[in-house]
Amino acid sequence: MTSELKNDRFLRALRREETDCTPIWIMRQAGRYLPEYRATRKVAGDFLTLCKTPELACEVTLQPLERFDLDAAILFSDILTIPDAMGLGLSLNEGVGPKFANPVRTVDAIKALPVIDVQEELAYVFDAVRLIRSELDGRVPLIGFTGSPWTLMTYMVEGGSSKDFKFAKGMLHCEPKMSHVLLDRTADAVIAYLKAQVEAGAQALMVFDTWAGALSTPQYMEFSLAYMWKIVNALKEDEKTRDIPVTLFSKGGGLWLEKIAATGCDGVGLDWGVPISYARELIGDRVALQGNLDPTVLYANPETVRREAKLVLDDFGAHPGHIFNLGHGIHPGIDPENVKALVDTVHEHSANIRKQEAGS
Repeated sequence: MTSELKNDRFLRALRREETDCTPIWIMRQAGRYLPEYRATRKVAGDFLTLCKTPELACEVTLQPLERFDLDAAILFSDILTIPDAMGLGLSLNEGVGPKFANPVRTVDAIKALPVIDVQEELAYVFDAVRLIRSELDGRVPLIGFTGSPWTLMTYMVEGGSSKDFKFAKGMLHCEPKMSHVLLDRTADAVIAYLKAQVEAGAQALMVFDTWAGALSTPQYMEFSLAYMWKIVNALKEDEKTRDIPVTLFSKGGGLWLEKIAATGCDGVGLDWGVPISYARELIGDRVALQGNLDPTVLYANPETVRREAKLVLDDFGAHPGHIFNLGHGIHPGIDPENVKALVDTVHEHSANIRKQEAGS
């Protein structure tokens, strides 16, 4: 737990400090595109068992680091751990996605939600964090994460994934007070959860607002960003977590970059819809930027992957504060060789950009 970091590029970039090259990690880097992950999941029997068995969660967290020269590990878990702990009856089935047996759609259902003791109900997550930190032995930093209150609310109200968010958005329109009660309770749980991840050993945190793009601008400000403000403020006001960098990722949030940066977060994640040079000019003097290659590029050949990665790096330029990532999670059918081409290209090309800048 106290091992000195051998590779701190990721944390330095989050502080907008100079690095020898651009650090890279990949959303869902431990996942189904890796044959070793599929083998471990087969041993587990199902996804939830994989998540809830610390030894297996540690194993799959480390798998991509054995293959690729990545600059950070991210805890293998799921964004739905909190609503699962609230007793909503989560099931995760291959090809079906997450389902909740007891969706929350009424005032009574919201009032009945328990205030969870994260240390007890989610102990398996913190056990995994401690084990991963021990096994990493300072190789790279470990990222902890959560879903945003709004994104968690969509699953809790819809009962699973949705294309139109009929029930969740309907609640925002028809029962805004009820929505705020649910979001506030969820935000409190998220804060406790993230603090406990840090206590267990997480060295950076990320909040995934996967369904931000489903909201109008007024709705995003009121029902999503306001609660991410609350989370960031709570972490920065606590002496135990104030120095832990926090990245906010709102998929589809390109219109709201300035508002996101104003939360006091350390990093802002970008999807592929926003040119990274535009984001850098807009907010790059305040926060680090993470992103933002279109994940589908990895379906192409290595030459295309290298070309597209270079375009993102060239667009950002030789400035501090860039963490290379995809604009969303990696897809299951990707060839691992393309991932290797991406990681190696990011390191090599960004180092060349820095050398050229230093020599000009």
